[in-house]
Amino acid sequence: MTRLSAKTRATSTAYLFLTPFIVVFAISIVVPLGYALWISFFRKQMIGGTVFVGLGNYLRALGDTLLHDAVLRVIVFLVLQVPIMLGIAMFVALAIDSGRLAGSRIVRIGLFLPYAVPAVVAALMWGYIFGSQFGLAGQVFGSLGIPTPDFLGPNLMLASVGNVVTWSFVGYNMLIFYAALRSIPTDIYEASAIDGANEWHKAWFIKLPALRPALVLAVIFSIIGSLQLFNEPSILGQLRPSVVTTSWTPNLYAYNLSFTGGQINYAAAVAMLLGGFTVVVAYVVQLGAAKRGRLI
Repeated sequence: MTRLSAKTRATSTAYLFLTPFIVVFAISIVVPLGYALWISFFRKQMIGGTVFVGLGNYLRALGDTLLHDAVLRVIVFLVLQVPIMLGIAMFVALAIDSGRLAGSRIVRIGLFLPYAVPAVVAALMWGYIFGSQFGLAGQVFGSLGIPTPDFLGPNLMLASVGNVVTWSFVGYNMLIFYAALRSIPTDIYEASAIDGANEWHKAWFIKLPALRPALVLAVIFSIIGSLQLFNEPSILGQLRPSVVTTSWTPNLYAYNLSFTGGQINYAAAVAMLLGGFTVVVAYVVQLGAAKRGRLI
C-alpha cells in the first residue's frame, strides 16, 4: 500500500510539472490548429452566410493551379538551396573542428551573426544590395563597366531569395554540425592516428558518419523552413510586386487569401494541406534516414 502511494505521488508530481507545458501547448498549438481545421469545413457566401461544405475547400485546393505553382516553386527552392546551404555549413564546421583554420572563433561568430538578424531586416538589406540603380550590386557592376544582372527579376528572384536564406541560416546549421563534431570521443581520433589515419581519413571515416544524425535534423528543419517560405519573398515582393505575386509561395497565398481576399475558410484549408504535406515530407526523410542507418 505504501509503495503504491509513493508511485501515485511520484506520478502526480510528474504531471504537476508537466501541467504548465501542456497548458501552453494546448493554447498555442492544439487550439489554433483545431480552430483552423474546423473553419476549413465552411464557406462564407454573400447569400446564405457561412455554410458547411465538408471537404469542398480541400477539393478546390487540390485543383487550384495557383497553389500547385506555389508548391512547385518552393520544392524547386528546397532542392536547389538546401544542399548548397548545408554543404557550406558542413564544410565550415569541418574546417573549424580540424583546428587548422586561423581565427576560427571569429569565423564562427561571424557566420552565426546573420542568424541573429531578423528575417525582415535581412530581406530589406539584401533588397537594397540587389538594387540595379542605387544598390551596392549596381555600383559594383557599374564600376566594372558590366551591365548589372536583374537580381530581382523573374529569372533570378528565386536565387536571390535563396541567397538571403542561405546567408541567414548557414551559421545556424554550422553550429549544429560543429556541436555534433565536438561530441566525438577523442580516443577515436587517437586510435585512428595510431593506425596511420591523416586528417582526410578522419574526416571521411569518422567525422562524416558521426554527422549523420545532425544532418538529418538540419535537413528536416530546412524542409519545414522551405515549405513555409514567407518573410523573404514578402519583403522582396514589395520591391518587385510584378515578380513576387500574391501566390508566389503557399504561405503567401494563404496569407493573401485570408487577409486580403477575405477567404478565411479557404485559406485555412490551404494552410492545413500545406501543414500536412510538410509533416509527410519530413517524416519520409526521417524514415529514409533511419532505414539507411540500419542498412549501414
